[in-house]
Amino acid sequence: MDWNTEMHDIKKDLGQLRPAIADVSAAFGDLAKAATAEGSLDIKTKELIAVAIGVAIRCEDCIGFHVKAAILAGATREEVSETIGMCVYMGGGPSLMYGAKALAAFDQFTE
Repeated sequence: MDWNTEMHDIKKDLGQLRPAIADVSAAFGDLAKAATAEGSLDIKTKELIAVAIGVAIRCEDCIGFHVKAAILAGATREEVSETIGMCVYMGGGPSLMYGAKALAAFDQFTE
């Protein structure tokens, strides 16, 4: 998978969807801003949690968005790897497979 192309394509698709559900899109954007704001947890930690949830629920696009956001928040490959390790511990084989995708995304985004 080419993660950069995948993210470009999903952003284009979301650009088509947002005007069709403008109120929902605006509300989701507000929710995202509130959930990811710095608080007791820093932004990097919140993004690593989001990576873990993306792996756990097997959402490739979620993985891509949140791996990239984790990188921008300063997450290292080792931190992403440890996050994936917790996913595998809690989610078994499926988390292992999607964890591999998350690490591949990290590697492509940091090339």
